[in-house]
Amino acid sequence: MSMKLFITGIGTDVGKTIVSAILTEALEADYWKPIQAGELTTGDSHTVASLISNSKTKIHPNSYALKTPMSPHAAAKIDGITIDLKKIIPPKTKNSLVVEGAGGLLVPLNDTQTILDLIQPDYKVIVVSRHYLGSINHTLMTIQLLQQKGFDVSVIFNGTENKTTESIIEKMTGVSVLGRIDDEPYFDKNVVREYAEIFKGVL
Repeated sequence: MSMKLFITGIGTDVGKTIVSAILTEALEADYWKPIQAGELTTGDSHTVASLISNSKTKIHPNSYALKTPMSPHAAAKIDGITIDLKKIIPPKTKNSLVVEGAGGLLVPLNDTQTILDLIQPDYKVIVVSRHYLGSINHTLMTIQLLQQKGFDVSVIFNGTENKTTESIIEKMTGVSVLGRIDDEPYFDKNVVREYAEIFKGVL
């Protein structure tokens, strides 16, 4: 059965792309990053492509590829365009689809819409959380906002374990924790494949 997963984070640099690569590999899913801001020749689509080893995955092109590594609304302004949600059309595929957001949920796309507006009703949302001072607040706000909108939400923790932080997040939100990705010395196809095997069972 094919599924659609939207990968969001509690902020930027929390590990969304590694999680996206692992889940793409686990499901042999297609991958789509609707908006890439900056790093156009080495962006997240390239990273995912370099980390997966299955031959089924299709990497779909960005709807918007913006030149500056900034919030999409600001990067779009520099490029002289306005992001229009009508032009962000999910790729048609019979395969499962992993969709990667940009930054957190309330990152602005234009004057009125944010990343949250990209999430379709039939997407399962996976929140990537990483521990830092203040991360509990960011994680709870992200999850509660998604729950208020009625989405099916689960969490993957990335980085060193912090039991007290993780248990309070679980208690206060009731979300299912799909697992964790440790701080590995590096990620390559083999490491991603090993994690993909683990996550196959929980997806």
